[in-house]
Amino acid sequence: MSKVIAINAGSSSLKFQLFEMPSENVITKGLVERIGLNDAVFTISVNGEKVTEITDIPEHGVAVKILLSKLIDLGIIQSFDEITGIGHRVVHGGEKFNDSVLITDEVLGQLEELSELAPLHNPANIVGIKAFKEILPNVPAVAVFDTAFHQTMPEKSFLYSLPYEYYEDYGVRKYGFHGTSHKYVSERAAELLGRPVEQLRLISCHLGNGASIAAIEGGKSIDTSMGFTPLAGVAMGTRSGNIDPALIPFIMEKTGKTADEVLDVLNKRSGILGVSGFSSDLRDIESSAKEGNERAELALEVFASRIHKYIGSYAARMFGVDAIIFTAGIGENSDVIRARVLQGLEFMGVYWDPALNKVRGKEAFINYPHSPVKVMVIPTNEEVMIARDVVKIAL
Repeated sequence: MSKVIAINAGSSSLKFQLFEMPSENVITKGLVERIGLNDAVFTISVNGEKVTEITDIPEHGVAVKILLSKLIDLGIIQSFDEITGIGHRVVHGGEKFNDSVLITDEVLGQLEELSELAPLHNPANIVGIKAFKEILPNVPAVAVFDTAFHQTMPEKSFLYSLPYEYYEDYGVRKYGFHGTSHKYVSERAAELLGRPVEQLRLISCHLGNGASIAAIEGGKSIDTSMGFTPLAGVAMGTRSGNIDPALIPFIMEKTGKTADEVLDVLNKRSGILGVSGFSSDLRDIESSAKEGNERAELALEVFASRIHKYIGSYAARMFGVDAIIFTAGIGENSDVIRARVLQGLEFMGVYWDPALNKVRGKEAFINYPHSPVKVMVIPTNEEVMIARDVVKIAL
């Protein structure tokens, strides 16, 4: 048995899970929030109970030190020597990485070069890697990329219809994200269906504050909704999803905003928040829609209709579909969104049961038994995928 820690470092947060491998038993998990502020929040699970502490955590290195010391102080481990591997989520691997990789100085340098493709995410991931490397220099660390699963997309899926030299010179192409999640639920779907993933055509709907749809054929991603950045695709909590690019200079002219300011609007003030006018949280939108708020109702319609459209297009792309998967916070918990997304798909063999659709947060089939296309709710588990890759590559 070995102990592997999976790390997901954001710009002001650090999520972690400590696994016993290969049993995949979760020993503990937690979250550090508001890194860089005086009232940062550290939360860790101990024997099923949450322990929370508010303290000053000026940067990620301090967060890592607190995390590791708490593992000892709370008796979760007796010494750092028990940690045999570290897995780091890295958002962008570009075209350099089509799978997880052992982190070396050379790899770290390549990750820093790729930061221009994900300036909001990769630098935070790198900070987390360096912080652990400083404290646990001899423990092997593995980078697990959000983009890697989508590196199997063919050129017709990932190329934009732009001058080809933009792709050759600057790497301008669709990369896709949420790959670790899409990979996990597709493999789990195959297990639940009792069929080899190589024989399946799956549409995976990762629906959270960020959302993406993936067409998975034979266990490989052949297309996905997010693009060069996570801004593309369906409408999301605060992101616009696909828009006419000519809108950017038009909005700049009308509002006096710079291009960066318009991009900020598209990333942080659009999507469900922009349409509803009051919240990016789908729970708030659903509640307000029930009370008759027309803008909330419109936000639900916009969100669901974009997903519905992608499902139709990906089914056409794969000449059919064997199962549709819903995952992540909204996908796992919102029967309202699932119902709106699935409505009208009977023409392609999707027959879902409204009673079964009431499920929240657990694995379930929500289709009628006779439905040719199965509909599944599968809670995602990106952290266990990270831990598996650490074992595969480093242990």
